[in-house]
Amino acid sequence: MPISTGTAALHVATLAERPDLEPALLTMESSWPAYIAPDPMLVHWAFERHKRHQLVLFDDDGTVVARAVSVPLNWDGDPDTLSDRGWDEALRQCMSDTFLDRALDTLCAMEIAVVPGRKAQNLSARALDALKDHGRREGFRDLVAPVRPSLKHRHPQLSMDRYARRTRPDGLPEDPWLRVHVRAGGQVLKVCPVSMTISGSLAQWRSWTGLPLDRGGPVEVAGALSPVVVDLERDHAVYIEPNVWIRHPLTGLPPYA
Repeated sequence: MPISTGTAALHVATLAERPDLEPALLTMESSWPAYIAPDPMLVHWAFERHKRHQLVLFDDDGTVVARAVSVPLNWDGDPDTLSDRGWDEALRQCMSDTFLDRALDTLCAMEIAVVPGRKAQNLSARALDALKDHGRREGFRDLVAPVRPSLKHRHPQLSMDRYARRTRPDGLPEDPWLRVHVRAGGQVLKVCPVSMTISGSLAQWRSWTGLPLDRGGPVEVAGALSPVVVDLERDHAVYIEPNVWIRHPLTGLPPYA
């Protein structure tokens, strides 16, 4: 499906339609920090089982410029039942709901990523719109997302709740990525304080960050939304990333009863 970028044509396809693009999708350069490493087995399972919900955006010569990764799950529409464990739990819930044959009525956006050199072309907003259009065509009632605010890493000591509440004079969120979602009709629901948990040995964290990590306690790490906690005695460090749950209604129906 082609969409206009204002300059050259941009095309959108699912991995079910274009399985040949999967290697490019998986190896696409992105701005995620090196230590963001989701469970590879779960990610592989989601890609294999739900290929039709993985969108790839590419230009006329076939170069992949963005991806929109999502999984279907069952949700009762109550914001309170969206897990505090956000990203991690959404992936596990998708697997559980799929195998238990629950109604997969909600699409959960796990990642929207753009090749760094193409970010000025507003491709993140276009990828979000493409994912919403896909969700409508597939009959999902809502698109939800545990959103990683794009500039929160500049304020690692600030709580996510306070950060997400920061607005510009026009009332829109101060954070650019949250603002894209709100402009696209998204509703900020709540913070998921432990959306992603990443732990590893100090050797692993030193290789990921290039830091000596020779002092225990919280340490600010480039790209992290909150400090990484270092435990020298146990040769271990853990990072708990908070995100923000956002809902995009897709059907125009009233909220769930």
